Amino acid sequence: MLNSRQRAQLRGIANDYETILQVGKSGISENTIKQVNDALEARELIKLRVLETCPISSRQAADELAVATKADVVQVIGSRFILYRESKDNKTIKLVK
Repeated sequence: MLNSRQRAQLRGIANDYETILQVGKSGISENTIKQVNDALEARELIKLRVLETCPISSRQAADELAVATKADVVQVIGSRFILYRESKDNKTIKLVK
């Protein structure tokens, strides 16, 4: 679980990141979960977007993907959200305590 200081640090890092995945009209599928898992394993911190055709809100998508991938929701704003999961093998982000 992230504290507010860690969330702020991650939001600052994610400002420069591009959105790499989109949740579309099919919502959260097994394929989406696999793609998010792979991206989190490679990058630890990812930015996603929920398209207008998606049947669920960005908050719901963020929460469902966080549970399915054992990640933390860093931020949800509008149609975009940020997920973080610490990588054991490929640790690139050092969080403040």
